[in-house]
Amino acid sequence: MGVSPSEIPHETAGHGETTDHGEAVGHGVACRLQDGVAVIELDRPEAGNALDVTMKHGLLAAVRRVAAEGDAVRAVLLTARGKAFCVGQDLKEHARALEEHPASAFATVTDEYNPLVLALRALPQPVVAAVEGACVGAGLGLALCADVRVVAAGARFATAFTGIGLAADTGLSASLAEAVGPSRAAGLFLLGDRFGSDEALEWGLAHRVVPDGTAAAEGRALAGRLAQGPTLAYAQVKRLLREAPGAARAEVLDREAAAQAALGATHDHRAAVRSFLDRGRPVFEGR
Repeated sequence: MGVSPSEIPHETAGHGETTDHGEAVGHGVACRLQDGVAVIELDRPEAGNALDVTMKHGLLAAVRRVAAEGDAVRAVLLTARGKAFCVGQDLKEHARALEEHPASAFATVTDEYNPLVLALRALPQPVVAAVEGACVGAGLGLALCADVRVVAAGARFATAFTGIGLAADTGLSASLAEAVGPSRAAGLFLLGDRFGSDEALEWGLAHRVVPDGTAAAEGRALAGRLAQGPTLAYAQVKRLLREAPGAARAEVLDREAAAQAALGATHDHRAAVRSFLDRGRPVFEGR
């Protein structure tokens, strides 16, 4: 959850119709496939892309659709319409749940947030997040599910959870600590301080900072570049990075050796070596 009330516009929910921005897969979410890049777009700009239950369902449906496309998807871009990437949980909906169904108000964490985070992190394709404006609470958790983040200069971040008497969800207690270090993550959670793109870049949370209004285009270009790359190798890199924390060094070495052996038997590797020796440019086919 985690949202800063000051970040929430007064307007309410978006819609589930198909728009010019892509194929709607649910309330406030569009998904399209372009040249091997699956673009998942948060499409509830009038509410700062605040996450309500149906929007979370739409996001999960989009991620599952991407996973089902298999090799047709070579990279993924997670982006958003409007001035904010995502201000976190829709607090208006949450307040209603606390009033009307207090015993199940937090079922959304296990029923919607957790499956969404697991599905995003399980994608074998490289995932790029393009962040403009506010990226707060669960929105920050979603951005940190990506492998690479392109951040607009005016982007602003916060955990926001303790500001409403909560701790963390969307995996942030692990992903934020992995991104910025455990000591800094503790301070960001406990103090609730906001930070901007300069800090995000310095701390390693952002891959690059771009001018305001260009994050989606820059993210799309980066995703397109990744889509032309060695997708089998990318999948192994993601797996190795995911499994390395807490593993013994000998186990990490064994996993690396197994990955290299598996990739070494692929057409992509053999063709790339030949291209390198011939001073050509390799073409990766994902086989």
